[in-house]
Amino acid sequence: MKENAKQSDFGSGSMRSNILRLAVPLTAAQIINLLYNIIDRMFIGHLSENSTLALTGLGLTFPVILLITAFTNLFGMGGSALFSIARGQKDLERAENLEGTAFAMLLLTSIVLMSISYLVKRPLLYLFGASDQTFPYSNQYLSVYLIGTPMIMLSLGMNTFINAQGFGRKGMMTVAIGAVLNILLDPLFIFVLKMGVQGAAVATVISQTVSSIWVLTTITSRKMAVPLRLRAVRVHGRLLAEIVKLGFSGFVMSFTNSLVSIVCNATLQRYGGDIYVGVMTVLSSIRELVSKPVSGLTGAAEPVLGFNYGAGKYSRVKQGIRFMSVTAIVYTTAAWILLLLFPKLFISIFNTDPELVERAIPSLTMYFFGFFMMSLQMAGQATFVGLGRAKSAIFFSIFRKVVIVVPLTLLLPRFWNLGVKGVFLAEPVSNWIGGAACFITMMLTVYTKLPADRQPETVPDSDT
Repeated sequence: MKENAKQSDFGSGSMRSNILRLAVPLTAAQIINLLYNIIDRMFIGHLSENSTLALTGLGLTFPVILLITAFTNLFGMGGSALFSIARGQKDLERAENLEGTAFAMLLLTSIVLMSISYLVKRPLLYLFGASDQTFPYSNQYLSVYLIGTPMIMLSLGMNTFINAQGFGRKGMMTVAIGAVLNILLDPLFIFVLKMGVQGAAVATVISQTVSSIWVLTTITSRKMAVPLRLRAVRVHGRLLAEIVKLGFSGFVMSFTNSLVSIVCNATLQRYGGDIYVGVMTVLSSIRELVSKPVSGLTGAAEPVLGFNYGAGKYSRVKQGIRFMSVTAIVYTTAAWILLLLFPKLFISIFNTDPELVERAIPSLTMYFFGFFMMSLQMAGQATFVGLGRAKSAIFFSIFRKVVIVVPLTLLLPRFWNLGVKGVFLAEPVSNWIGGAACFITMMLTVYTKLPADRQPETVPDSDT
């Protein structure tokens, strides 16, 4: 019990060690989880026939996958952030009810999303930029992938509660088990059984099912500081409103990513055709891969910041913000340099079609320009979410994607004969403007406004 208490107590020890203790396994978990889709793309992108069309078709399913992720974040991130604050305030009953409400909503929402997606997937895929050549591939993948929606949402959503209790290694195992299984099953179903794109989806669903079983076994274990109990698994209306309010920022981030993906693919289809939709699939995959360490770091910082904020230890909150921000900036700067030096190496991971590689290299240079500015957005967002600043988190989620990226994606291709170049330039412009605005606002309105340490019972209310 002492070991479990130590793992779940973020109020002692250095903030750096607390964040890293969660960040290392959480980053590994996120990278491993990313392998579900990354490995699919790698194998599909190297099929002996029609690999580029198949990869493009797979990329067209991203908006649906991101939409599922959006609802997972809504209840998982929102619930676990409030869960951490409640634990810091030593209100374990509230923490337990938050956990139960998140579980109930993840299950119910997954069933609704799966049903609706099956009804409208054909018109949606064409809206997302599918052509008659790529639709069969995207339809084959999505038709199978949707079956696993409940397992995917429960696995990813409830895993945030495992991490929020300091069990980063167990959280990593959640996705490690499924991802390793997916890596083993992909070649079996894709190549040996000759199922192609459909086989990749079958492997993913089986793997996610195994992961969800691990999560449910772990989260209900007595080793958890606050285990999930059947009596708490229901929708507590008041708590649901709080979860949605805080988790809405994570929802908006994924939902707007879905929206941006739709707009980018549709615009690229118009100005460049299937080949440039394939290029965007590759660049998006690279971005996901290289940005995961930052996502893991900031995701790990959220419960640590929230716990200390709930406990009234504001000086520790400041230490955590500083460490998270500096580390994120250093990493993304190094990643940007590597992408500029070795673009072909990264692109070839997903596809070696000479035509696609030739067009992808200059597109990558534009798309990742000033990549380090993205870390400012993520650090600012993590601070807002961790401290329960829902309004600020939501605003900056919408600002970067909806206010900046979407309009620029639609407008830039029309001017100065930019065409497809305008689509790839929209992302770095949003990183510079959105990242700077989010981080500066966080520093001025949160960091500099934190008072001296107080006792837990005198902690001021957040804007949740």
